[in-house]
Amino acid sequence: MYIWRRQSKPRAVRIAFQRPVSVTQRVVLGTAAWLIFLGAWQYAATADLAPQRLFPPPTQVLSALENLFREQAFHADVLASLRRVAISFALAFAFALPLGLFMGAFPVVAAFFNPLVSPFRYLPAPAFIPLLLMWLGAGDTQKIALLFLGVVWFLVTLIADHVRSVRMELIETALTLGASTRQVLGGVVFRASLPGLVDIARQMLAVSWTYLIIAEIVAATDGVGAMIMRARRFVRVDEVMAGIVMIGILGLLLDLLFRLLHWKLFPYARQRSRKP
Repeated sequence: MYIWRRQSKPRAVRIAFQRPVSVTQRVVLGTAAWLIFLGAWQYAATADLAPQRLFPPPTQVLSALENLFREQAFHADVLASLRRVAISFALAFAFALPLGLFMGAFPVVAAFFNPLVSPFRYLPAPAFIPLLLMWLGAGDTQKIALLFLGVVWFLVTLIADHVRSVRMELIETALTLGASTRQVLGGVVFRASLPGLVDIARQMLAVSWTYLIIAEIVAATDGVGAMIMRARRFVRVDEVMAGIVMIGILGLLLDLLFRLLHWKLFPYARQRSRKP
């Protein structure tokens, strides 16, 4: 007697949602992504799809970056860019932190400031360049002001939204125990928000770097952006790309620094993120 049995189909491999990835897997996958990217770039640059002078391979760009590092002027350019980003971001965060903290903690403050803050988020910072040049001149102050405007309003909004996510149980418990409004704001709301505030700073610092070239191509004599414009004048595409790579390296190093700071200061947040 023949008994028909349903043949089971081979099980498809699925990527599990929200499944944690080990450190080894992260390294392997990240390395593979970079190898694929660099391989595709090398192939496109050597396949005569465009003149090699206008689209150099990664090996030539890395060689140009190495040559730039040997020049003292390039070191000064890198330090100038780092100084502008650091000063502008420190000023923006110092302005946005108290304002965002009060807007997130007190709805009446948010109701007052939101109509002012929200429209500024949609104004592109480069649109202020003519005004900044007329008001502040072409020096460092104008460039720092442009970088400040590029991130400050987003910082205010992100900080306020994060403060609103603090659990109400923590606030009610502190009030029940007799804490004052000032103690709740500083000892509960601010401290509970700290891990997220460091993450917000890390993410918005990356945005600040995206405005650096715009700030430094306008009447600048130093900085990585100015170096890129000098290389463009002589059609040194490899040096232009090397400058772009340098900005990416600086941004990545600062991102890793903030991640390390978060990892060291908030071990409880790290342990909580490991839970399924």
